[in-house]
Amino acid sequence: LTAKEARVDKRRDSKSSARELRAAKKERETDKRGGRGLSKRERILEARRFAEQRRRELAEARRRAEIARQAAIARARAIEQARRDEAMANIAKDDTTGEDLEVRRAAVAALGHRAGTVVVMDPKSGRVYTVVNQDWALRKGFKPCSTIKLMTGLAGLTEKVIDPVQTVAVSDRRYAIDLTDAMAYSNNGYFQNVGGRVGFERLITYAHELGLGERTGINHANESPGRVPLFKTGFAVNRMCSHGDDFEVTPLQLATLVSAIGNGGNLLVPHLPRTPQEDAQFQRIVRRKLNIPQEAMQRLIPGMIGSVNYGSGKKAFDPLQTIAGKTGTCIGSDRSWLGLFTSYAPVQNPQLAIVVIAKGSDGRSHIPAYIAGQI
Repeated sequence: LTAKEARVDKRRDSKSSARELRAAKKERETDKRGGRGLSKRERILEARRFAEQRRRELAEARRRAEIARQAAIARARAIEQARRDEAMANIAKDDTTGEDLEVRRAAVAALGHRAGTVVVMDPKSGRVYTVVNQDWALRKGFKPCSTIKLMTGLAGLTEKVIDPVQTVAVSDRRYAIDLTDAMAYSNNGYFQNVGGRVGFERLITYAHELGLGERTGINHANESPGRVPLFKTGFAVNRMCSHGDDFEVTPLQLATLVSAIGNGGNLLVPHLPRTPQEDAQFQRIVRRKLNIPQEAMQRLIPGMIGSVNYGSGKKAFDPLQTIAGKTGTCIGSDRSWLGLFTSYAPVQNPQLAIVVIAKGSDGRSHIPAYIAGQI
Protein backbone atom coordinates (compact mmCIF):
# COMPACT_ATOMS: atom_id res chain seq x y z
CA LEU A 1 0.00 0.00 0.00
CA THR A 2 1.04 3.58 -0.57
CA ALA A 3 1.29 5.87 2.41
CA LYS A 4 -1.92 7.67 1.30
CA GLU A 5 -3.84 4.41 0.97
CA ALA A 6 -2.58 3.30 4.40
CA ARG A 7 -3.85 6.53 5.98
CA VAL A 8 -7.26 6.09 4.30
CA ASP A 9 -7.49 2.50 5.57
CA LYS A 10 -6.51 3.64 9.07
CA ARG A 11 -9.27 6.30 9.10
CA ARG A 12 -11.79 3.76 7.76
CA ASP A 13 -10.84 1.28 10.51
CA SER A 14 -11.12 4.01 13.13
CA LYS A 15 -14.61 5.03 11.96
CA SER A 16 -15.67 1.39 11.85
CA SER A 17 -14.47 0.85 15.45
CA ALA A 18 -16.34 3.95 16.64
CA ARG A 19 -19.56 2.74 14.96
CA GLU A 20 -19.18 -0.66 16.60
CA LEU A 21 -18.71 0.93 20.04
CA ARG A 22 -21.80 3.11 19.60
CA ALA A 23 -23.83 0.13 18.46
CA ALA A 24 -22.68 -1.92 21.45
CA LYS A 25 -23.58 0.90 23.83
CA LYS A 26 -27.03 1.27 22.24
CA GLU A 27 -27.54 -2.48 22.48
CA ARG A 28 -26.74 -2.42 26.21
CA GLU A 29 -29.15 0.45 26.77
CA THR A 30 -31.88 -1.36 24.82
CA ASP A 31 -31.36 -4.53 26.84
CA LYS A 32 -31.81 -2.58 30.08
CA ARG A 33 -35.28 -1.38 28.96
CA GLY A 34 -36.57 -4.71 27.73
CA GLY A 35 -36.00 -3.86 24.08
CA ARG A 36 -37.02 -0.19 24.39
CA GLY A 37 -34.31 2.49 23.98
CA LEU A 38 -33.52 4.81 26.95
CA SER A 39 -34.99 8.28 27.00
CA LYS A 40 -32.76 11.33 27.19
CA ARG A 41 -33.44 11.72 30.92
CA GLU A 42 -32.72 8.05 31.53
CA ARG A 43 -29.45 8.29 29.59
CA ILE A 44 -28.40 11.28 31.74
CA LEU A 45 -29.20 9.38 34.93
CA GLU A 46 -27.34 6.33 33.64
CA ALA A 47 -24.32 8.50 32.83
CA ARG A 48 -24.45 10.03 36.31
CA ARG A 49 -24.64 6.59 37.93
CA PHE A 50 -21.69 5.47 35.85
CA ALA A 51 -19.71 8.60 36.76
CA GLU A 52 -20.47 8.15 40.48
CA GLN A 53 -19.41 4.52 40.33
CA ARG A 54 -16.21 5.55 38.59
CA ARG A 55 -15.55 8.17 41.27
CA ARG A 56 -16.03 5.59 44.01
CA GLU A 57 -13.66 3.19 42.25
CA LEU A 58 -11.01 5.90 41.88
CA ALA A 59 -11.42 6.94 45.53
CA GLU A 60 -11.00 3.32 46.61
CA ALA A 61 -7.94 2.94 44.40
CA ARG A 62 -6.45 6.11 45.92
CA ARG A 63 -7.21 4.84 49.43
CA ARG A 64 -5.53 1.52 48.75
CA ALA A 65 -2.54 3.27 47.16
CA GLU A 66 -2.15 5.49 50.24
CA ILE A 67 -2.36 2.46 52.54
CA ALA A 68 0.34 0.75 50.45
CA ARG A 69 2.47 3.92 50.51
CA GLN A 70 2.20 4.25 54.29
CA ALA A 71 3.02 0.55 54.69
CA ALA A 72 6.09 0.97 52.48
CA ILE A 73 7.21 3.98 54.53
CA ALA A 74 6.72 2.00 57.74
CA ARG A 75 8.75 -0.93 56.34
CA ALA A 76 11.54 1.43 55.22
CA ARG A 77 11.63 3.08 58.64
CA ALA A 78 11.71 -0.29 60.34
CA ILE A 79 14.63 -1.40 58.14
CA GLU A 80 16.45 1.89 58.82
CA GLN A 81 15.96 1.49 62.56
CA ALA A 82 17.09 -2.13 62.43
CA ARG A 83 20.33 -1.08 60.70
CA ARG A 84 20.95 1.61 63.32
CA ASP A 85 20.16 -0.78 66.14
CA GLU A 86 22.58 -3.32 64.66
CA ALA A 87 25.32 -0.70 64.43
CA MET A 88 24.75 0.45 68.03
CA ALA A 89 24.75 -3.15 69.28
CA ASN A 90 28.01 -3.82 67.42
CA ILE A 91 29.64 -0.69 68.85
CA ALA A 92 28.65 -1.75 72.36
CA LYS A 93 30.50 -5.06 71.79
CA ASP A 94 33.68 -3.46 70.31
CA ASP A 95 36.97 -4.48 71.94
CA THR A 96 38.55 -1.12 72.80
CA THR A 97 41.70 -2.53 74.41
CA GLY A 98 44.65 -0.39 73.32
CA GLU A 99 42.56 2.15 71.41
CA ASP A 100 43.06 5.90 71.81
CA LEU A 101 39.97 6.65 73.85
CA GLU A 102 40.01 10.36 73.01
CA VAL A 103 39.92 9.56 69.30
CA ARG A 104 37.25 6.91 69.90
CA ARG A 105 35.02 9.35 71.79
CA ALA A 106 35.30 11.83 68.92
CA ALA A 107 34.51 9.15 66.34
CA VAL A 108 31.54 7.73 68.28
CA ALA A 109 30.13 11.22 68.88
CA ALA A 110 30.47 12.15 65.20
CA LEU A 111 28.81 8.92 64.05
CA GLY A 112 25.96 9.41 66.52
CA HIS A 113 23.07 6.98 66.11
CA ARG A 114 23.70 6.46 62.41
CA ALA A 115 24.12 3.06 60.78
CA GLY A 116 27.83 3.21 60.07
CA THR A 117 31.42 2.39 60.89
CA VAL A 118 34.59 4.45 61.34
CA VAL A 119 38.30 3.67 61.09
CA VAL A 120 40.96 6.14 62.26
CA MET A 121 44.67 5.38 61.89
CA ASP A 122 48.05 7.02 61.49
CA PRO A 123 48.78 7.04 57.72
CA LYS A 124 52.54 7.19 58.24
CA SER A 125 53.03 4.46 60.84
CA GLY A 126 49.97 2.22 60.53
CA ARG A 127 49.03 2.66 64.19
CA VAL A 128 45.28 2.17 64.58
CA TYR A 129 43.65 4.72 66.87
CA THR A 130 40.12 3.38 66.82
CA VAL A 131 37.77 1.08 64.92
CA VAL A 132 34.12 1.90 65.63
CA ASN A 133 31.68 -0.90 64.79
CA GLN A 134 34.39 -3.48 64.34
CA ASP A 135 32.07 -6.08 62.87
CA TRP A 136 31.32 -3.87 59.86
CA ALA A 137 34.82 -2.40 59.61
CA LEU A 138 36.76 -5.67 59.70
CA ARG A 139 34.45 -8.54 58.86
CA LYS A 140 32.13 -7.16 56.17
CA GLY A 141 32.85 -6.08 52.62
CA PHE A 142 31.11 -3.12 51.01
CA LYS A 143 30.77 -1.99 47.43
CA PRO A 144 33.36 0.81 47.08
CA CYS A 145 31.12 2.99 44.87
CA SER A 146 33.09 6.02 43.63
CA THR A 147 36.04 5.50 45.98
CA ILE A 148 37.18 2.99 43.32
CA LYS A 149 38.10 6.04 41.22
CA LEU A 150 41.30 6.29 43.28
CA MET A 151 42.37 2.96 41.77
CA THR A 152 41.17 3.99 38.30
CA GLY A 153 43.02 7.30 38.47
CA LEU A 154 46.28 5.71 39.58
CA ALA A 155 46.00 3.06 36.84
CA GLY A 156 45.25 5.69 34.20
CA LEU A 157 48.19 7.85 35.25
CA THR A 158 50.66 4.96 35.47
CA GLU A 159 49.54 3.47 32.13
CA LYS A 160 49.69 6.98 30.58
CA VAL A 161 46.06 6.85 29.51
CA ILE A 162 45.61 10.21 31.21
CA ASP A 163 47.58 12.63 29.06
CA PRO A 164 50.21 15.16 30.27
CA VAL A 165 47.69 17.99 30.65
CA GLN A 166 45.40 15.70 32.64
CA THR A 167 42.48 16.03 30.23
CA VAL A 168 40.33 13.25 28.82
CA ALA A 169 37.03 13.73 26.99
CA VAL A 170 34.24 12.15 28.98
CA SER A 171 32.08 9.49 27.41
CA ASP A 172 29.26 11.75 26.21
CA ARG A 173 31.81 13.77 24.17
CA ARG A 174 30.10 17.03 25.02
CA TYR A 175 32.99 18.53 26.94
CA ALA A 176 36.45 17.78 28.34
CA ILE A 177 37.39 17.74 32.01
CA ASP A 178 40.74 17.41 33.72
CA LEU A 179 41.71 14.84 36.32
CA THR A 180 41.52 17.29 39.23
CA ASP A 181 37.91 18.33 38.61
CA ALA A 182 36.88 14.80 37.60
CA MET A 183 38.11 13.57 40.99
CA ALA A 184 36.69 16.55 42.89
CA TYR A 185 33.22 16.24 41.37
CA SER A 186 33.39 12.41 41.04
CA ASN A 187 32.67 12.49 37.30
CA ASN A 188 31.58 9.02 36.20
CA GLY A 189 32.12 9.51 32.46
CA TYR A 190 35.75 10.52 32.90
CA PHE A 191 36.72 7.45 34.90
CA GLN A 192 34.67 5.13 32.71
CA ASN A 193 36.62 6.46 29.73
CA VAL A 194 39.95 5.96 31.52
CA GLY A 195 39.11 2.48 32.82
CA GLY A 196 37.88 1.28 29.44
CA ARG A 197 41.18 2.30 27.89
CA VAL A 198 43.33 0.71 30.59
CA GLY A 199 41.52 -2.64 30.30
CA PHE A 200 40.23 -5.16 32.79
CA GLU A 201 43.36 -7.26 33.35
CA ARG A 202 45.62 -4.27 34.03
CA LEU A 203 43.01 -2.69 36.32
CA ILE A 204 42.80 -5.81 38.46
CA THR A 205 46.60 -5.81 38.71
CA TYR A 206 46.40 -2.33 40.24
CA ALA A 207 43.56 -3.40 42.53
CA HIS A 208 45.73 -6.17 43.99
CA GLU A 209 48.72 -3.83 44.17
CA LEU A 210 46.66 -1.44 46.30
CA GLY A 211 45.66 -4.21 48.71
CA LEU A 212 42.14 -4.93 47.51
CA GLY A 213 41.03 -8.55 47.72
CA GLU A 214 43.49 -9.42 50.51
CA ARG A 215 43.60 -9.04 54.30
CA THR A 216 45.48 -6.06 55.70
CA GLY A 217 47.04 -8.15 58.48
CA ILE A 218 45.63 -6.15 61.39
CA ASN A 219 45.79 -7.85 64.79
CA HIS A 220 42.01 -8.35 64.93
CA ALA A 221 40.36 -11.75 64.46
CA ASN A 222 38.33 -12.83 61.44
CA GLU A 223 39.31 -10.03 59.08
CA SER A 224 37.57 -10.17 55.68
CA PRO A 225 39.75 -10.15 52.54
CA GLY A 226 37.06 -8.40 50.50
CA ARG A 227 36.68 -9.29 46.83
CA VAL A 228 37.79 -8.24 43.35
CA PRO A 229 35.93 -9.14 40.13
CA LEU A 230 37.09 -12.24 38.27
CA PHE A 231 36.10 -11.19 34.76
CA LYS A 232 34.38 -8.36 32.94
CA THR A 233 34.17 -7.23 29.35
CA GLY A 234 32.72 -4.40 27.32
CA PHE A 235 31.04 -1.49 29.07
CA ALA A 236 30.93 -3.50 32.31
CA VAL A 237 34.66 -2.70 32.63
CA ASN A 238 33.99 1.02 32.23
CA ARG A 239 31.21 1.00 34.81
CA MET A 240 33.32 -1.01 37.24
CA CYS A 241 35.85 1.83 37.16
CA SER A 242 33.29 4.46 38.22
CA HIS A 243 30.94 2.50 40.49
CA GLY A 244 33.05 -0.37 41.84
CA ASP A 245 30.72 -3.09 40.54
CA ASP A 246 31.52 -6.56 41.97
CA PHE A 247 34.25 -5.23 44.26
CA GLU A 248 33.96 -5.62 48.01
CA VAL A 249 36.23 -3.55 50.24
CA THR A 250 36.49 -3.15 53.99
CA PRO A 251 36.84 0.26 55.65
CA LEU A 252 40.26 -0.87 56.87
CA GLN A 253 41.39 -1.65 53.30
CA LEU A 254 40.31 1.84 52.23
CA ALA A 255 42.23 3.29 55.18
CA THR A 256 45.45 1.54 54.15
CA LEU A 257 44.90 2.52 50.50
CA VAL A 258 44.42 6.22 51.23
CA SER A 259 47.32 6.09 53.71
CA ALA A 260 49.60 4.79 50.95
CA ILE A 261 48.65 7.78 48.79
CA GLY A 262 49.35 10.14 51.69
CA ASN A 263 52.65 8.62 52.83
CA GLY A 264 54.28 8.34 49.41
CA GLY A 265 53.46 4.77 48.40
CA ASN A 266 53.92 2.52 51.43
CA LEU A 267 51.13 -0.01 51.93
CA LEU A 268 51.26 -0.52 55.69
CA VAL A 269 50.13 -3.27 58.03
CA PRO A 270 47.67 -1.60 60.42
CA HIS A 271 48.36 -2.49 64.02
CA LEU A 272 46.71 -1.74 67.36
CA PRO A 273 49.13 -1.90 70.32
CA ARG A 274 47.25 -3.84 73.03
CA THR A 275 49.63 -3.37 75.97
CA PRO A 276 52.01 -0.67 77.22
CA GLN A 277 54.90 -2.90 76.13
CA GLU A 278 53.52 -3.20 72.60
CA ASP A 279 53.00 0.53 72.54
CA ALA A 280 56.57 1.22 73.62
CA GLN A 281 58.00 -1.24 71.08
CA PHE A 282 55.67 -0.28 68.23
CA GLN A 283 57.33 -0.23 64.81
CA ARG A 284 55.96 0.50 61.39
CA ILE A 285 55.52 -2.56 59.16
CA VAL A 286 55.50 -1.97 55.41
CA ARG A 287 53.55 -4.66 53.59
CA ARG A 288 55.04 -3.50 50.32
CA LYS A 289 56.19 -0.45 48.47
CA LEU A 290 53.61 0.20 45.76
CA ASN A 291 54.80 -0.38 42.22
CA ILE A 292 53.24 2.95 41.23
CA PRO A 293 55.32 6.04 40.38
CA GLN A 294 55.43 8.73 43.04
CA GLU A 295 54.45 11.25 40.37
CA ALA A 296 51.18 9.40 39.71
CA MET A 297 50.16 9.59 43.36
CA GLN A 298 51.11 13.27 43.55
CA ARG A 299 48.95 14.08 40.52
CA LEU A 300 45.96 12.41 42.16
CA ILE A 301 46.11 14.52 45.33
CA PRO A 302 44.90 17.91 43.94
CA GLY A 303 41.60 16.28 42.93
CA MET A 304 41.23 14.78 46.41
CA ILE A 305 41.84 18.20 47.93
CA GLY A 306 39.35 19.68 45.47
CA SER A 307 36.75 17.14 46.56
CA VAL A 308 36.86 18.53 50.11
CA ASN A 309 37.40 22.20 49.22
CA TYR A 310 34.66 22.58 46.61
CA GLY A 311 33.49 19.20 45.33
CA SER A 312 31.45 16.21 46.47
CA GLY A 313 33.25 15.94 49.83
CA LYS A 314 32.93 19.59 50.90
CA LYS A 315 31.00 18.61 54.06
CA ALA A 316 34.40 17.52 55.43
CA PHE A 317 35.97 20.94 54.81
CA ASP A 318 38.03 22.42 57.62
CA PRO A 319 39.44 25.95 57.17
CA LEU A 320 42.27 25.18 59.59
CA GLN A 321 43.82 22.31 57.66
CA THR A 322 44.00 20.84 54.15
CA ILE A 323 42.18 17.53 53.80
CA ALA A 324 42.43 15.10 50.88
CA GLY A 325 39.43 12.82 50.42
CA LYS A 326 37.19 10.88 48.09
CA THR A 327 33.47 10.29 48.35
CA GLY A 328 31.36 7.37 47.17
CA THR A 329 27.59 7.00 46.99
CA CYS A 330 25.64 4.21 45.27
CA ILE A 331 23.21 1.35 45.77
CA GLY A 332 24.94 -1.46 47.65
CA SER A 333 24.68 -5.20 47.18
CA ASP A 334 21.65 -5.38 49.50
CA ARG A 335 19.79 -2.81 47.33
CA SER A 336 20.07 -0.09 49.97
CA TRP A 337 21.96 3.20 49.75
CA LEU A 338 25.62 3.15 50.67
CA GLY A 339 27.87 6.13 51.40
CA LEU A 340 31.66 6.17 51.82
CA PHE A 341 34.37 8.72 52.54
CA THR A 342 38.09 7.94 52.66
CA SER A 343 40.57 10.67 53.58
CA TYR A 344 43.78 11.81 55.22
CA ALA A 345 44.93 15.08 56.75
CA PRO A 346 46.74 17.38 56.90
CA VAL A 347 48.08 16.94 53.39
CA GLN A 348 51.56 18.36 54.07
CA ASN A 349 52.18 16.22 57.16
CA PRO A 350 49.53 13.49 57.41
CA GLN A 351 48.50 12.63 60.97
CA LEU A 352 45.11 10.96 60.50
CA ALA A 353 43.57 8.68 57.91
CA ILE A 354 39.79 8.50 58.41
CA VAL A 355 37.32 6.23 56.63
CA VAL A 356 33.58 6.36 57.22
CA ILE A 357 30.98 4.04 55.66
CA ALA A 358 27.25 4.41 56.35
CA LYS A 359 24.18 2.56 55.08
CA GLY A 360 20.63 3.49 54.15
CA SER A 361 19.56 7.12 54.46
CA ASP A 362 22.64 7.70 56.65
CA GLY A 363 24.78 6.97 53.59
CA ARG A 364 23.13 9.61 51.39
CA SER A 365 23.82 13.34 50.97
CA HIS A 366 27.54 12.77 51.71
CA ILE A 367 26.87 12.31 55.43
CA PRO A 368 30.05 10.15 55.76
CA ALA A 369 32.13 13.16 54.66
CA TYR A 370 30.44 15.26 57.34
CA ILE A 371 31.17 12.62 60.00
CA ALA A 372 34.84 12.47 59.01
CA GLY A 373 35.03 16.26 59.09
CA GLN A 374 33.68 16.31 62.63
CA ILE A 375 36.29 13.78 63.74
